[in-house]
Amino acid sequence: MSSNVGSAAVYEAGDQRNKSEEEKKQEEPERFDEGKDNSHKATDAKDERSIANRLENETAKDDDPSASGKATKVDKLAQEDPTAPARLHGNEPSRGAKIDADILKEEQELIAKMDAKK
Repeated sequence: MSSNVGSAAVYEAGDQRNKSEEEKKQEEPERFDEGKDNSHKATDAKDERSIANRLENETAKDDDPSASGKATKVDKLAQEDPTAPARLHGNEPSRGAKIDADILKEEQELIAKMDAKK
């Protein structure tokens, strides 16, 4: 059966080529880059992460000072002066931070008066 419609080039598969294995591998993302941040629960028993990945996660937690409860410089300054973190970053302290600073100052004055009475 032959057709009289169009030229022979119309029937060639020039536009329908499969990609080679090398091209497929190059386009494929890395295995551990596929997941999204915080998509795993660290304590999930049904999670099929490898032991090495779990170990890496635990050591990363140990290295993070905010997760282990160790206070950073900014946290220590915030305990002394509530307006310090904003000033360190070049911003005006919030209204709440200013109120906290006033309350802290008043409490320190009260404590100083009580100590003077003793």
